[in-house]
Amino acid sequence: MTTAPQALVTGASRGIGKAIAIGLAEAGYDVAIAARTLRTGDPTQEHSQTVHKKDTRPLPGSIEQTAAEIESRGRRALPLRMDLTDLASVEAACETLLDEWDGVDVVVNNGRHIGPGLMDNILDTPIEQYPLYLTAHGTAPIRITQLLLPSILERGGGTFITTSSNAGYDWYPEGPRPGLGYRIGKAAGHALVGSIQAEYGDQGVRAFNVNPGFTLTERNSLDADEFGFDPSRACPPQAIAAVMVWLVTSPEAVALQRQNIEAQDLALERDLYQDWRHH
Repeated sequence: MTTAPQALVTGASRGIGKAIAIGLAEAGYDVAIAARTLRTGDPTQEHSQTVHKKDTRPLPGSIEQTAAEIESRGRRALPLRMDLTDLASVEAACETLLDEWDGVDVVVNNGRHIGPGLMDNILDTPIEQYPLYLTAHGTAPIRITQLLLPSILERGGGTFITTSSNAGYDWYPEGPRPGLGYRIGKAAGHALVGSIQAEYGDQGVRAFNVNPGFTLTERNSLDADEFGFDPSRACPPQAIAAVMVWLVTSPEAVALQRQNIEAQDLALERDLYQDWRHH
């Protein structure tokens, strides 16, 4: 019996992460899935985007539900509770993964921190919010890399993907949103991929930064209008997932490593997903 390849996807309880996990399962991967919402019925954690409005509206989705989707496709799921703002939580989840599965072939750093400061200006954002963005998007993915990269090297190579954002590399944005907290967090996360390429690319490790663009997730659909986004023009999470799976599985993807991958453009150019723009 051949062992299936294994992947870790963070932020997999809903949205893009859930779609990626299901896509990888359909491509033959066993998938470890991590997020804060482990079970259906767990209270939704606060997901306020601004100091001006506390947001605790329930959001659908849990790691338990994503696990069921993976298993219904004949693959193994490993549910992990992980809070990206808490390094002890990140380390515990990775240790469980190593204990249960001895490592992975693919890591998708997709989870993100949503909190006050995401859509606030510099003066309104409490100073204690900035380290949360840097930890969730920067330090946590670095720690995941430190803990899981050795298993990838032992397997002769593998793939890292960061769900990036143009907020992380557009140094001179046209408007005030998103806020500086989110921008510096995404910039920190964006830098990891290049270092993985430079240090371990010759050992069979591939790494990609993927900008999903505006995607209609369960979270984004709640207040898209309020922050000036048009939901009718949003991309479905499954299209982003199709790009991620292609990057993991296609030899042609190697040539795209040293660039910022615009997922929506790539999905359409390579016909990886049906065109969603004309509905």
